[in-house]
Amino acid sequence: MKNVGLLGLLMILCASGVWAQPPKTFDWVRASDEIVQLDPMDFHAGRVYHAGPDGGNMHVIIHSKQPVTIAMTWARSWDQALLHPESLGSLEYRCVREHVTDTTYECHLPPSTPMVLVLHDERTADRVIVQGIRAIVGKAGGRQLVSPNDVQITYHSWSCVQNCIQPEYKWILLAREKYDVSTSAKLYSVIPEYDGQRVWVKIKAKVPMTLAILPSAAADQAFDKPDTIASALAQTSCKQRGVQTMEFECKLNRGDGPQSLIAMPESPTRSRKKAEIEFQTLKCVENCDLIASETADNK
Repeated sequence: MKNVGLLGLLMILCASGVWAQPPKTFDWVRASDEIVQLDPMDFHAGRVYHAGPDGGNMHVIIHSKQPVTIAMTWARSWDQALLHPESLGSLEYRCVREHVTDTTYECHLPPSTPMVLVLHDERTADRVIVQGIRAIVGKAGGRQLVSPNDVQITYHSWSCVQNCIQPEYKWILLAREKYDVSTSAKLYSVIPEYDGQRVWVKIKAKVPMTLAILPSAAADQAFDKPDTIASALAQTSCKQRGVQTMEFECKLNRGDGPQSLIAMPESPTRSRKKAEIEFQTLKCVENCDLIASETADNK
C-alpha cells in the first residue's frame, strides 16, 4: 500500500484548508505538585524526564522560601552519586539557575537520555553548632531549631488545549490487481464521504493506458460502449492518457456521488500484455462528524 509521503500530504492538506479544520493548539498544562522541605545544603531529586530521539523540553514552576539552585543532570550519574553523597556537588549539570525563590524553569533536554531535576538548598549551616544541638536534644530536636526551606514544584506537561478532537484519516486500499490487458476496461468504484476526499492511483503497464475518475454512471456507459469514452473524458479533469508507469492523485466531493476509476488501453490490443493497478482513498476513520458539520456550515 501507499506509505511514502503520507505525512507530508496530510500536512499540505491541513495547510491548504481542504478540510477547513482549525489546527490543534498546544501549551504547558499543570500536571502535578510536589512539596518538599530542605535543610541547609540539602539536595533533592525531582521528576525524571525521558526525552525522545529528537530531545525535548521540560517546564516547571518553583516557589521556594529560601534561595535554591535548580539544574538538570543525567539520571544514571545521579543514581551513582547517591552512593557517594560527597560527589553530588561535582556532577555535571545543565541549565543551572542559582539563587531562585520564584521562577518558571525550562530546559531543553538531550535526546534519548533520562535526565533528573535537582534542587539544592543554598544555605550554609554551622555544622558544629547543629551537631552539638543534636547531640543534646536528639536528631529530631536539632532539625526543629534549623528552619526548613519549604519548596513547591509544579510540574507541567505539553498538552493540547484547544481544537483537540480532530478528524482522523487513514489510507484505505480499494483495489490492487495484476491482469492481462484486453480491449475491455477495468472499473473500480469509490463513494466520497466528505468534500476534498483524496484518491491515489498507481499504474504499471506494458502498453499505454488511459485512466480517469468518472461518475459511476458515465464509467458504466463507457465500459458498455467504449466509443463514448472520449465524451466522458472531456467532462473530468482527473485523467491520464497514454501512460505506462505513473502515480497520480485526485480530489473528490461528497456531492458528486459514486465515482469509478476506469482503466483501459490507449488503443485496442490483442497481445496479452500485463498491467498492475493500485487504487486507494484517504478515508476518515474517527471524529468524522466534525467534517460533516464543517461542510454544512460552509454551504
